[in-house]
Amino acid sequence: MNEYKPRSVFPPQFQILSGSALKTLAMVTMLIDHIGAYLLMSRANTLKPLFTNGPTIYRLSRDVGRIAFPIFVFLLVEGAMHTRSRIRYARNLLLFALISEIPWNLVHTGTLQYAKQNVYFTLLLGYIGICCIEQFKDQPWFQVLGVLALLWISTRLNADYGWKGFIFILIMYWFRYEKVAQAIGGSCWLSYEWKACFAFIPINMYNGERGFIKGNLKYVFYFFYPVHIAILYYLKYFVFV
Repeated sequence: MNEYKPRSVFPPQFQILSGSALKTLAMVTMLIDHIGAYLLMSRANTLKPLFTNGPTIYRLSRDVGRIAFPIFVFLLVEGAMHTRSRIRYARNLLLFALISEIPWNLVHTGTLQYAKQNVYFTLLLGYIGICCIEQFKDQPWFQVLGVLALLWISTRLNADYGWKGFIFILIMYWFRYEKVAQAIGGSCWLSYEWKACFAFIPINMYNGERGFIKGNLKYVFYFFYPVHIAILYYLKYFVFV
């Protein structure tokens, strides 16, 4: 495995966030975003602004939630660089992508059918793209063909964040050693959703340490996605009706 030492655009005294802290921040902001998307969106026009001419709770929740996906992608790249088993990592992503499809479909339609797939599939395709690039590092044409094939799959699969999310994962991987270029390149790509660019502030506060989420506790991070969506489904259809 290649040696991987994260760098930061911030001086060392500002690098205070462990990987566990970033995971927690990503989960909390994702939860805030999904509360807005699934519970508040239908009431968005009736919610009053927090202050005169200010944003509604719905709008604020969606804006705060924009930083979650870039942080998850950063953590995916970190995981790809540090994992002891590429196959096991991909297996976990696929397993939780399949598990998450049930609550994902339910929260959107109230049924087991929905045209889009959950974000785990986007993360899985991006991860396979990283593995493809590294596996064929001496065969650039195989790299190109592999990435193009995965890009095509991402457009057909119609997963959350889609092909734009897939390319963003590759941008974060390509510039993993150059944090200034990563922040600039990533922000340029995210210009269509510019509030997500604020994610590069906590990303560059990363200190390279794992933090308190270790061993089997990491599966809490995996399970959080389908579990919180299942709870929001219940609230949406049986409580906030």
